Amino acid sequence: MIRPLVAALCLALPAPQVTWAEQVGNVDVDWIGNDIIIEAIADPEVAGVTCHVAYFERGLIDRISKGNWFEDPSNASIACRQTGPITIGEIDRSDEGEDVFNERRSIVLKSLRIKRIFDETNQTLIYVAHARELTDGSAKMAISTVPLYQP
Repeated sequence: MIRPLVAALCLALPAPQVTWAEQVGNVDVDWIGNDIIIEAIADPEVAGVTCHVAYFERGLIDRISKGNWFEDPSNASIACRQTGPITIGEIDRSDEGEDVFNERRSIVLKSLRIKRIFDETNQTLIYVAHARELTDGSAKMAISTVPLYQP
């Protein structure tokens, strides 16, 4: 009974946008295999902007000792910068913004997301990294901005 329900929920969720993250760093946190992973993510609709996201990845010993095999923490840090000439494509200009990246953080129902919001008044792109969970939202988030003005 539960499997058909989970399958139906997964099919009802919007399809993730295909944006690739390239792992550019791996920091060993401790001797039991926990790491901080750093990935570079180019904004697919804004050429010249790259975000670097750091998140915690639990090692095998930590997974065994805590008994939760399939889930990593929701914590993430983000920094976005201009890495070339900026060209804005067809982006969502609403205050809700749009997903730039989405990566699973558990076997079902939890993901790390990066959203882009365009602050037109201040000519700034805002990037927010946060967790999305089906049952409980997460207050763990990080924000980065890229100004569009030329000095």
